[in-house]
Amino acid sequence: MPAPYSVVVVSGSLHEPSKTTALLRAIADAVAARIEVDVRVIEITRIGPGLAGALRRDDLPADVEAQLRAVEEADLLIVGSPVYRASFTGLFKHLFDFIGQYALVGKPVLLAATGGGERHALIIEHQLRPLFAFFQALTLPLGVYASNTDFDGYEISSAPILSRINLAAERAVPLIGFSSVADPRALAAF
Repeated sequence: MPAPYSVVVVSGSLHEPSKTTALLRAIADAVAARIEVDVRVIEITRIGPGLAGALRRDDLPADVEAQLRAVEEADLLIVGSPVYRASFTGLFKHLFDFIGQYALVGKPVLLAATGGGERHALIIEHQLRPLFAFFQALTLPLGVYASNTDFDGYEISSAPILSRINLAAERAVPLIGFSSVADPRALAAF
């Protein structure tokens, strides 16, 4: 697949500015420092109003549909949410409720999350990873979690988190553009 690759960032944060979005942008920047990519950032704060009232995909406004297609067509997804009531935000999940069941098969997905403290770090393993396992996506083994103490305002100030971001990006790059299924619709027969 020719460069530049498509990297789509999905932030489940319900606030702007957002530490979650800042973390996801830092991860995307670390990927972009290693390989030529076009980065598109999808923020729930921006598309939430158009997403919230829809019960079916054909109820969505054209701009939200375009964002869903970008997710489905990405070469790499970088997704994250703040911890909200022990899980990801509801609108984050609602967005992925509209993604085609086989659209993410084999697609590399780098998982990230933010929370008030270290006790929330398991959101990646207990909430995000199962969601993307349903889609048969290739969730990368190394996720990135940052707590409030890892930020100075909305800038990452923690050297260990910056190091983890760089390691996650380094490990993601070889997988960009290598989805395991050329035509995911072929799986619908199974």
